[in-house]
Amino acid sequence: MIFTINRAIFESNFIMKQKINILTLLSGLVLIALCVMQYYLVKTTYNYKVAQFRLEVKEKLAEITNDYSDIDSTLFNNKDFIYKELAENYLIDRNYRSQVKKQFIENHYRKQLTDLLQKKFEKEFPDNEIDFAIILNKFVIYNNTKKADTIFSAKPFIENKMYGNLASLEDAFLVRNYVGTTSSNTSKSNYKLLTEDSLYVSVKNWELIILKRMSLLLFFAIASIITLISIFVVTIKSLIKQKKISDIKTDFINNITHELKTPLTTLSVSTKILERKEVKENDLVYNQLIQTINRQNERLQSLIDQVMSNSLGFEEIELQKEKTKINAFLETIVNDFKMANPAIDFKTNFNSETQLTLDKFHLTTAIINVLENAVKYGTKTIFVTTNLQNNEFKICIEDDGIGIAKNKQSLLFDKFYRVEQGNLHNTKGLGLGLYYVDQIIKAHKGTINLVSELGKGTQFILSIPS
Repeated sequence: MIFTINRAIFESNFIMKQKINILTLLSGLVLIALCVMQYYLVKTTYNYKVAQFRLEVKEKLAEITNDYSDIDSTLFNNKDFIYKELAENYLIDRNYRSQVKKQFIENHYRKQLTDLLQKKFEKEFPDNEIDFAIILNKFVIYNNTKKADTIFSAKPFIENKMYGNLASLEDAFLVRNYVGTTSSNTSKSNYKLLTEDSLYVSVKNWELIILKRMSLLLFFAIASIITLISIFVVTIKSLIKQKKISDIKTDFINNITHELKTPLTTLSVSTKILERKEVKENDLVYNQLIQTINRQNERLQSLIDQVMSNSLGFEEIELQKEKTKINAFLETIVNDFKMANPAIDFKTNFNSETQLTLDKFHLTTAIINVLENAVKYGTKTIFVTTNLQNNEFKICIEDDGIGIAKNKQSLLFDKFYRVEQGNLHNTKGLGLGLYYVDQIIKAHKGTINLVSELGKGTQFILSIPS
């Protein structure tokens, strides 16, 4: 029967573990998918906001640059005059081709036009700092009926800048392409001139402007991602905690069944022997069996009482406090424990003769639990010391046993928890001893601290208000 229960528990734990692993994997994949979708939506919105912002800039700049006459018509007429002059110089001397681009880019109106446009942009965009460049792309002459003579044609390069203060096209965007035509039909010259230039602008800190426009969306996106991740982490932690609780309960059931198995087996065998006629007629054997049954019955009752009493929380424990001389109290506990464990070397140092108000029964049981825990985990020497610090009486119990791993120390005072290494010493328990110690110390308004390192022993410090 017990084997069947243990097997059912094992199978249940295995199924739970598999479910947790699958649920964690699926939750992780869903979380990743949601994060990717959120990123895609934010990225798409960002691109849309960038395009919208650039369109706003383009439309406003187009109103300024489509017709330069509202800035300074005379100055821009002079610009057209330079076009004609350069074209006619080329028609007179074809070797002038190499000078056309250079002279136009280095024209003496460059600074004046740049300053005029910059002031206009500053007026129209008071909240933004705009850099711009007007770049020459084409300079083509149609002479009489001849084919077009392309003096200059290139992709937009910052080196071909005619006006403006923009240093690079890397972070700039195209506002417009401006195509201009000029013609001359005189006795000296008969041609048509086609020019093309491009206006590029760059708005300083434009990324920050876009992010400000997206601030509400970004806030909700980040908040939702953080919330999802938090829920995921909390859920996984809860599942892991439930799994640990399940493991602890399983361990407890395994231990309690182990503890119950011996007395139950003894009781079963004893009752069957009692049914024999020859045993009934033998008073000595009969009485011995009755005594055995009584002992095993008492053992079963003791196990049940241990589970019932040691599993109480500190709020439920009713203390019977009395004034106690602590040094004599501790010496009695240590001496009694020495008699039961003669192989253990005890060393004591009681530094403070203090009288405390405490529950002698419960505190005795708590200290014995700590001492038994030290024996269980392989100690050869136990040091018990006391001192009074900041109105707190401290009882330090230190052993040289196998120690406790860092990742297990936080679980040590949990109900039903047992460190796995305990099985190495062929000892069994219900996982209630240190839980009981923690509850008794809390019931006395005190604290318990643990200092341990694997392979270097353990130190318990019980602190009780004086």
